[in-house]
Amino acid sequence: MDGKNRKDIHAGLTVDIVLKKDQRTGKRTRGVVGDILTRSTTHPWGIKVRLMDGQVGRVQEIIE
Repeated sequence: MDGKNRKDIHAGLTVDIVLKKDQRTGKRTRGVVGDILTRSTTHPWGIKVRLMDGQVGRVQEIIE
């Protein structure tokens, strides 16, 4: 599942995100959602989240 809908994402969920510095390469980072930073219900590039370890990026995929 992609990370474009805010309703699909919640704290404690394991996700793959793309960090700001990795946007050109598309390198993904896996982690656990701590906070949801995007306020809108959807976002075309993915919902922005802060992982438990403090890294911030846009959700590319939700890991089941």
